[in-house]
Amino acid sequence: QVQLVESGGDLVQPGGSLRLSCAASGSIFSINAMRWYRQAPGKQRELVAAVTNSGSTNYADSVIGRFTISRDSAKNTIDLQMNSLKPEDTAVYSCNAEIRPTQWRVAKDYWGQGTQVTVSS
Repeated sequence: QVQLVESGGDLVQPGGSLRLSCAASGSIFSINAMRWYRQAPGKQRELVAAVTNSGSTNYADSVIGRFTISRDSAKNTIDLQMNSLKPEDTAVYSCNAEIRPTQWRVAKDYWGQGTQVTVSS
């Protein structure tokens, strides 16, 4: 059984910073890409940032220069450092990973439960 658990969501003032973490655990043979998504009320889920198993990263245009995704492949974790937060960053942030549970199974997507980030004064 594979599990993704996020942490770090909170209420923060505009201009503030937060660091989200996501840890994958359970039966894991390998992990390909790991990603952060977010969904604000009444809006579609959007990709925020992604990192491949080789360390390549990509970001949504709206967070470039403010957010940084990092990965610790030895610990099967990713972090999202969020700086200069804006009210429009308010959303539920969810971790996603392409995980191959065993060497005999293909990779599939797994999701965490999500963590709430609220940016408000």
